[in-house]
Amino acid sequence: MIGSGAGRAWADLGLGAKGLIVVALPLAILLSGIGALHLSGRAEAEAEARVRLTFAIQRDIHEVHALLAEAASGVRGYRLTGRRAFLEPYVKAEALLPQTLDRLRRTAQDPEIRQRLRRVDALVIQKRDGLAQLAAMPGAGTAAGIEAAEVANALVANKAVLDALRAEIDAMQRRERELLEQRQDQADSERRRTWTLTAVMAGIGLLGGLAAAQLLFTGIVRRVRGLERDAERLERGEPLTLADEAQDEIGRLARRLGQASDLLRSREAALREGEERYRRVIEGVRDYGIFALDIDGNVVSWNTGAERIKGWSADEILGRHFSTFYPPEAREETPARLLDTARREGRVEDEGWRVRRDGGRFWANVVITALHDEAGTLTGFSKVTRDVTERRLAEEALGHARAEAERASRAKSEFLSRMSHELRTPLTAILGFNQLLGMDREMLSEDQRHAVDQIAKAGGHLLAMIEEVLDIARIEAGGHALTLDLIEIDPLIEDVHDLIAPQVQAAGVEVRRSGDAAVRATADRRATIQILLNLVSNGLKYGSAGGVITLNVVDDRDGVRIEVIDEGSGVPPAMVDRLFTPFDRLDAERWSGVEGSGLGLALSRGLAQAQGGDLIYRARSDRPGAIFVLSLSAPQPSRQGVSP
Repeated sequence: MIGSGAGRAWADLGLGAKGLIVVALPLAILLSGIGALHLSGRAEAEAEARVRLTFAIQRDIHEVHALLAEAASGVRGYRLTGRRAFLEPYVKAEALLPQTLDRLRRTAQDPEIRQRLRRVDALVIQKRDGLAQLAAMPGAGTAAGIEAAEVANALVANKAVLDALRAEIDAMQRRERELLEQRQDQADSERRRTWTLTAVMAGIGLLGGLAAAQLLFTGIVRRVRGLERDAERLERGEPLTLADEAQDEIGRLARRLGQASDLLRSREAALREGEERYRRVIEGVRDYGIFALDIDGNVVSWNTGAERIKGWSADEILGRHFSTFYPPEAREETPARLLDTARREGRVEDEGWRVRRDGGRFWANVVITALHDEAGTLTGFSKVTRDVTERRLAEEALGHARAEAERASRAKSEFLSRMSHELRTPLTAILGFNQLLGMDREMLSEDQRHAVDQIAKAGGHLLAMIEEVLDIARIEAGGHALTLDLIEIDPLIEDVHDLIAPQVQAAGVEVRRSGDAAVRATADRRATIQILLNLVSNGLKYGSAGGVITLNVVDDRDGVRIEVIDEGSGVPPAMVDRLFTPFDRLDAERWSGVEGSGLGLALSRGLAQAQGGDLIYRARSDRPGAIFVLSLSAPQPSRQGVSP
């Protein structure tokens, strides 16, 4: 029985450690059994080896005795017959006896056997010497040779040695038999111990496996089954009963499962509350018709807004096809097309005339959304309808107003164009007569010459203003034709400098060129020169004497920019938005002595935009002054004519 402390420690142990213990316990028992069996097997093998060694020693002892007996018999036969064939056993004994004795010396381990073996060695040497002496005596095979006293003495001596040798060998064989019995008993004992150990280890292994299975069941399987039962309760929405306080993975999973159950139940409650609140909100919406359709387009839900907009109550419309809301001319095609689009794309938006219950029509904005379940199967559609009849009427009214404004603008442009032509005719006559008066300046008084100059100056200003008005009218009417060419910027700036040189000298201002060299752009040369002349002229009018006007050229991936930078007072931030408004002269009181019509910048921006570029203003950051940036298109591969 595992104590409470050990049981708690086992429960808190991680699954990895538990699995390691469950696997290692039977494995350790198995390895221990294998080791014990191996040791027992080695002991048994050693005992059997000793038995085999005993048999080998007995065989060698017997062989020594047999070799000596055969050698002695052979020598006697030789003495009696004189035939050398009888000496073959003697020769064989001489060859084999040293090997056999050497093997006995190496294999004999018993002290008594080794002691007797030393005596046997001495007797064997003595016996071999006696046999050698007897074989070497003369007269072999003759009566004299047999009856000689020395032969008889040698035979008696050899027999005595052989008898002593036989006695020693018999004693050795008795000792070896005793050893054999002992070693056989020892081998049998080792064999019995091996079988006993095998049975014991098998029992221990079985018990270890059962213990590991019990640990696995109590530590993992039983608790996992409890988790499985709680998962089934969680699936049914029932409260959980598992109370696992262990600190291992299963215990943590049980606590997480309990937390998930509590969270799921709270979320289910919140979801039910949210669904109820959503249902009340949907039913309470009055500005939007919100209802659901089944996959065939039949109405399955209806809110208050739908009833207010369309006029049907829920009891009257539920189960009917939503094509009921469409006018007869669209009833066959539009509903089916909208549902098909919503199936393919997920949602569709449409506007058109719809029909109320009383037959009246209203302009509706409709959004139909396809609804799918978790498996992606279409379950129906949601439909949101909004009555936008007032917006439709306002858009129509706005369209009428826009058309009227465009007609008024065209009329204004036509009026300006006609008026400019009408004014230019008498003005040309006035300037012509003024030139005639100027030809006779020597006949005029000083006051008269001043009057002629003022007429010429005012007429020129008025004529320039009429030309600017005509240009503005042409741009607004879309009749100002431009030809876009690939032009070189440096020569164009030189032309601007030459054209405005008299005004530059009179104002005491320096005009400089900076920035990228050898730049080209796609633009209308005449219009670009006119823009730059207007910008430089503005710098002369509003700049200070002795200042500098810089024309900086920048070439980048987006096109070419020409920056006209002056050192005047700049434009107040509050007036920047009015900078390009026609006829609007900014800060007119301050610059009342400066000539201008308020059309130059508006005309310049119009010409820039007509070329695909633009004209913008930004204040200088380093000092007072203005920067006008003319943007032109990057070089194009071919020439093209443009009529904005």
